[in-house]
Amino acid sequence: MTATTTAAAQQALAEQAVTWAYPLYEMRRMRAATSPRRTEAGQAAPEGMRWCNLFTHARQLLRAGTSRVVTPNNDTLYTNAWLDLGAGPLVIDVPDTAGRYYVLGLLDFYTNPFAHIGPRLTGTQARSFLVTPPGWSGALPAGFDVPGAHIQAPTRWLWVIGRILVDGPGDLAAVHALQDGFSMAPLADWLAGQAAVAPAPRAFAPDCDPQAPATAAHFAAQVNAALRENPPPAAQRELVERFAAVGLGNGGTELDDAQVRALQQALDAVLPRLRSAQYGASQASGWIVPPLVMDSFGDDYATRAQVALKYIGMLDGREAIYPMAWTDARGQPLDGGARYRLRFAPGALPPVDAFWSITLYDARSYMLVDNPLDRYAIGDRSTGMQHDADGGLTLHIQHAAPHSEAARANWLPAPEGRFYLCLRAYLPRTDMLNGRYALPPLQRLNDEQES
Repeated sequence: MTATTTAAAQQALAEQAVTWAYPLYEMRRMRAATSPRRTEAGQAAPEGMRWCNLFTHARQLLRAGTSRVVTPNNDTLYTNAWLDLGAGPLVIDVPDTAGRYYVLGLLDFYTNPFAHIGPRLTGTQARSFLVTPPGWSGALPAGFDVPGAHIQAPTRWLWVIGRILVDGPGDLAAVHALQDGFSMAPLADWLAGQAAVAPAPRAFAPDCDPQAPATAAHFAAQVNAALRENPPPAAQRELVERFAAVGLGNGGTELDDAQVRALQQALDAVLPRLRSAQYGASQASGWIVPPLVMDSFGDDYATRAQVALKYIGMLDGREAIYPMAWTDARGQPLDGGARYRLRFAPGALPPVDAFWSITLYDARSYMLVDNPLDRYAIGDRSTGMQHDADGGLTLHIQHAAPHSEAARANWLPAPEGRFYLCLRAYLPRTDMLNGRYALPPLQRLNDEQES
């Protein structure tokens, strides 16, 4: 084998390692960025530390400039928790939502959406759930042997991202009351009846600057720290052992110069590729339908990395599916310098059992776009929308306000530059999951067409 061949093989291995490990890096970043310094009761964590094993709640719907997670939604209030199972099992208590849609999506540290709590699987009544760490073999307490009540975690650390449906500002107080009904406690405290009396969050040191650039040294330090706490599945351990040659999974040994070069070149190659790669299958309408991810990405490491970069926190496709549109039906990028029409024929709205919405994002930041209406999404719960004479629904997507009153009622404001759309379909029906339902085309209007 020549030196050139050896260098090429080393570089290919480094790129494979970066792709495989990127979700671990992103989870470390997100944990540092979103875990709270103070409890909602005002208790501060020690200097340099954050809280885990407690719920924190967003109390207002997200607007432009208020999210730290890319492609956020504007339909629900988020409930957030980082769980450390290193000291043993935790119990999550949820309130009775009286039929209101909610979901607690549990991500392992590799970003697999391995478990969900909510109406699809566990109903909307008040319940308790036991979350146990990998390898736990204790006796199940009474009540946790019923289906869905025992959640076996694949990794020590988990991220719980909850969503509770909100029907506009007037509904916030009711949702706040529900949020306050979510709690968690160590199993021993819960069994002793102390969970509601003395919640026991744990302080931890995130050991990550979420704003730091993805240099080889920083990336390797974060990935190796994640691996020490969250070993890979048995089926992937042999692969991870190979990555030690480029400095990942090597037990924390300092990188040598060759490993720094290989990892940095890999980061410089892989991250732009992930940002620009299309996620899903294109339809002639301009929509991209994502692959149906169930409770795990399996060995599709490229998709897993791309989701971690752009859409971290994505739910199992049976819980929600997220078709995206970056171009119109002619394949041209969506841009606020143009005007677009999206018409749903009568009876052809997205088939869901919960709700649907279309949210607009800036294509550079992946964030919500400031606009004069404070309207970031439009969907089946939007008030004041005007239906067509035949019962269909036409949405208008553009930067400037449409001329007609009817079009303004159905206007989703766009920025001056490029943007993209995300359709959120919660509890999608079979036709949406199997591809029989086709979204309508994004039609670019010419100057003569009214809007």
